[in-house]
Amino acid sequence: MTLLQKAQSIQSQLSEWRRDFHMHPELGFQEVRTAAHVAEFLEDWGYRVRRGVGRTGVVADLGSGKPMVAIRADMDALPLQEENAVAYASQNAGVMHACGHDAHTAMALGAAFLLSQEVLPGTVRFLFQPSEEVADEDGISGAPRMVADGAMEGVDAVLALHVDPATPVGDIRIEAGPASGGVDSWFGRILGSGGHGAKPHETVDPFYLAAHVILALNAIPSRRLHPFDPAVISIGSLHGGFTENVIPAQVDISGTLRFTETEVQKQIHAEIQRAFELTRALGGDYDLRFEIGCAPMVNHPGVVALIRSAAADLLGAEHVLPMIKELGAEDFGVFSALAPGAMFTLGVRLPEERVLHSPSFDLDERALPIGTAVLVESALRFLQGKM
Repeated sequence: MTLLQKAQSIQSQLSEWRRDFHMHPELGFQEVRTAAHVAEFLEDWGYRVRRGVGRTGVVADLGSGKPMVAIRADMDALPLQEENAVAYASQNAGVMHACGHDAHTAMALGAAFLLSQEVLPGTVRFLFQPSEEVADEDGISGAPRMVADGAMEGVDAVLALHVDPATPVGDIRIEAGPASGGVDSWFGRILGSGGHGAKPHETVDPFYLAAHVILALNAIPSRRLHPFDPAVISIGSLHGGFTENVIPAQVDISGTLRFTETEVQKQIHAEIQRAFELTRALGGDYDLRFEIGCAPMVNHPGVVALIRSAAADLLGAEHVLPMIKELGAEDFGVFSALAPGAMFTLGVRLPEERVLHSPSFDLDERALPIGTAVLVESALRFLQGKM
């Protein structure tokens, strides 16, 4: 029996796990129930389990000695009210698994179960991670919190997957190099001097200043950066004023920036600063700060070749596709910066495609054994020295 057939034989269990997690979603660093269930299963299968890693994460080892391969799954949900009329819809108001982390956790559990039935020439470690979606009060997400608690000590390679609602079931996507964007946030306050709406000449209108700053920000990717440097600068909030006939003294504006190279990140920071300097040329002032987020996730060529080979043998080479390049952020890069690593995306498309981070997100559960099998086959090949 192939590993894909073994994974397909536990299809009903994978779906049951996924639906249970979907019905009981938990936000970042609040994954108490999810982590407890995960830890109990792993202990039953003979894993050496450490709880409370990175606050609410779980680390579990099986086997001994070198090499050590890690498999990561994120567990947190999003603050969304689910709109799906399904039997397994979220039972927690305002919280929903809209990014597939319920499926990631279920497939990692499936991989852990199947690997517990193998003789391992080394060690497999599972990283069930909290809070991939959000940072804590110190601006730190789950991956660096787990790393600080020793989750990556001794790891020689790390694997992960992410569901892809735009790709058909039966296909995966993987490619070497940058596979997601680095992300920082920026927060600005544009300072003018307020006054009566009928006497704008007696004020320094912060909305007028903001208009120039917004134009300059939007021009950064097209006019200040090299055309072959992927980058995004987006404005996410603009707040100012309190009534229609008063010009306020200040306007608050914030947004996100994305990049794949550190030098481009530095240039974007400098260009955003330059955009805000326009306020001073026009008689105002500003405050600006940056919140440094995740580094870009870069897929290691050797690990990519390993996963591609495993998936081609399980699914057929025609079902191993190149990545669709985007600049969404993913803190798996924190792990893969410490050991060779790669993430593949798993096709889960329904007849009517569902979008990630949407209240109507759902997926085709026939993909669950496929993701499970590719994780297991890739991990075994690494342990057998086939990378």
